[in-house]
Amino acid sequence: MKYWLLKSEPETFSVEDLAKARNRTTSWHGVRNYQARNFLRDDVGKGDRGFFYHSSCAVPGVVGIVKIVRAGYPDSTAEDPRSEYFDPSSERSEPRWYTVDVQLERKVEPPITLDELRAHASRELKNMLVLKRGNRLSVTPVTREEWQFILSLR
Repeated sequence: MKYWLLKSEPETFSVEDLAKARNRTTSWHGVRNYQARNFLRDDVGKGDRGFFYHSSCAVPGVVGIVKIVRAGYPDSTAEDPRSEYFDPSSERSEPRWYTVDVQLERKVEPPITLDELRAHASRELKNMLVLKRGNRLSVTPVTREEWQFILSLR
């Protein structure tokens, strides 16, 4: 099993939206960064778990825990001209973008804020990618040790 941090802006898609989704499950679509795409395509597997992280908001942080219920497959929003994620150079025969399906296991209440995570950046979370300056990836790996430590904060 691998662990991940999946970022979403709550105005675009929030943990509350996921909680309301059928079976508390949705496709994690719309990722348009090649490194994050590679994680989704090649590394994120069924049964893996992830932190649902709200970004670009007043109080960013871990707001939920998700389970990957379907491993990487082509992101159909790239082929839909009506989608904000449409990419005319992505073709069904050679998909450029990938997605996974996630299911909400539980909300993290209260959220584990970015400031709270940063308080441990010099020790337990010193290598965590979301805490690195300039890291804007929407999908990043989390080590088992980071996962367990963050869970211990709640």
